[in-house]
Amino acid sequence: MYKFDNNKKKFYVTTPIYYVTAKPHLGSLYSTLLADVACRWYKLKNYNTFFLTGTDEHGQKVAEAAFKANMPPQEFVDSFISDYKKTWNDYNIVYDDFIRTTNESHVKAVQFWLKKLIESGDIYKSFYSGFYCTPCETYVTEKDINSNETVLCSSCARETKYISEESYFFRLSAYQDRLLKFYEENPDFIIPQERLNEVISFVKQGLKDLSISRTTVKWGIPFPEDNKHVTYVWADALNNYITAIGYGNPTKEDQFNYLWPADLQIIGKDILRFHAVYWPAFLMASELALPKHILAHGWIIVNKQKMSKSLGNVIDPQVLLDNYGSDIVRYYLTRYMAVTQDSEFNIDDLERHVNSDLADALGNLLNRMIALSYKHELHEVKAPENWSTKELELRDSFWSYLDIIVQYMQDGYFYMALSTIFKFINQVNSYFHYKEPWKIKDKNEFNEVISATCHSIYSIAILLWPVMPVKMEQLLKTLNINLELKTDLISELSQNRWDKTFMLNKSELLFKKFDLNKEKDQEIKQNTSGATLVKDKVNSTDMSLENIKIEDLSKVIILTGTIISCQEVPKSDKLYKLQVDFGDYGIKQIVSGIKKSYSESDLIGQQNIFVFNLEPRKIFGLESHGMILVSKVSENDNKIVLVRPIEKVQNGTRLS
Repeated sequence: MYKFDNNKKKFYVTTPIYYVTAKPHLGSLYSTLLADVACRWYKLKNYNTFFLTGTDEHGQKVAEAAFKANMPPQEFVDSFISDYKKTWNDYNIVYDDFIRTTNESHVKAVQFWLKKLIESGDIYKSFYSGFYCTPCETYVTEKDINSNETVLCSSCARETKYISEESYFFRLSAYQDRLLKFYEENPDFIIPQERLNEVISFVKQGLKDLSISRTTVKWGIPFPEDNKHVTYVWADALNNYITAIGYGNPTKEDQFNYLWPADLQIIGKDILRFHAVYWPAFLMASELALPKHILAHGWIIVNKQKMSKSLGNVIDPQVLLDNYGSDIVRYYLTRYMAVTQDSEFNIDDLERHVNSDLADALGNLLNRMIALSYKHELHEVKAPENWSTKELELRDSFWSYLDIIVQYMQDGYFYMALSTIFKFINQVNSYFHYKEPWKIKDKNEFNEVISATCHSIYSIAILLWPVMPVKMEQLLKTLNINLELKTDLISELSQNRWDKTFMLNKSELLFKKFDLNKEKDQEIKQNTSGATLVKDKVNSTDMSLENIKIEDLSKVIILTGTIISCQEVPKSDKLYKLQVDFGDYGIKQIVSGIKKSYSESDLIGQQNIFVFNLEPRKIFGLESHGMILVSKVSENDNKIVLVRPIEKVQNGTRLS
């Protein structure tokens, strides 16, 4: 029995339940990870949280897979459960319940639900003739049928089968107007909101009553008092969200009333129709509240195709775990697989972001601060009685960022929250570089800089904990802090006056950098299904133009910056070493081959446009952290011109 405190707010999050026809892949990990991130966020806010995941074990699809494996269905589905639980445990995914639709408690609750709706008249017996997609367990609607062609499933584009049999029907048509009214009154029901338009369009085309039983399939939940019929798998599966927490069980009535409705239900966009149309209609018929939000995330793309077992391009989470560890994979999936769109998963891209985001921006900041403090024999860092101007600006900036982060997390846009956190990390790096604590002789001034940095890093660790719990707890221990979820830590961050005392401890490196030029192990490059995870190198002599997706462009950060110093690079006739001020993003060193076209006086104090987030590389022994944008006068002329804003703007302004 779930224990809850009635005096605290609650947060109930669910994942889709996964078909047990294979081991978990990266797509199922992604959905489950998002739920874990959401749950951990509300743990930081001191909510009572309940996290449900599990497996969908009935239906024709599972029965056929079991038959091919020459195993009884129950034995077949049992064989996959340990793989799911092990994967979630390996990735530090902490769920409260793992439901299986073959559980006796679920079977009884679904039969209770069916009987209730039969008695109310929302379920009736009739006859069904039409097309059915077994892989998707989907009935094909009339508007999806073209009589001149083979009937294909609108979801997966595979050929469907014609079936004709007696069936029980749910009166879906009776709920069309109520559904449309609900969507109108709750425009934030679906995340991202633009997917709500797809649902509204579907419903407005007209809803027909839904067949919810089969007589030709035997593997499923028998209909109450009519064992010839087996419950349609979606009517069975969708109800897991209520049966797992006590629906239909008198001994769990208080628990159910406390937890329902779900606060966030996370799914892939391919099953949105079932969750945003059928599921709300089922709940309306049952006189139950509807979920507060459904987050329908995009697909993970591998080699420009949706990741799919049938396409043989699935990625094994275990291979990634063995090579990168759980927190790195968690970070990359949460930040760079945007929930609003389909996103390409790429090993090279993962390693680049580990180097730039985690090792350079965050890990290096911590390492420099700890090393410098130990060098000055500063182990106990106390907050000053009065903060100086730059430190107050940094603290106030964090509070401003925190408001944005909280809103993104509340709205389900976790990747945007992470992006905002890293804006603050860049600002802390800029502050640390500006203050140059390695040059400070005054002990009080040095202590103030270290204290401000400690407070900033502490805040960053708390905010990143839902995504990287192991690494952030390790980081907090370097500040001598054990994470305790006994208070609302997010509210405390918003009210924190920077008055903590930190005891600094040395620790092993948080993040190790990858050698991006090293050939990847064959196991990483290619999983057992043959899905290549590393993009082929592009031939630099190929001048053909290739279209890119908007998400590819969104990865490139182009900022305005002012060149504050320019020095010649010894033994080079074309290179300058530039120091560029990017405002809140800090000062970065960029090495550029523009010496033959511009003098030092032409550049110092001038505002230009730069690619900001290039992987650092060494040129003539100097590390370059970006690229200045230039254009040739013509293809036949080696003279270049700099790309500059026609009017001066704030340093760090992003081009979009």
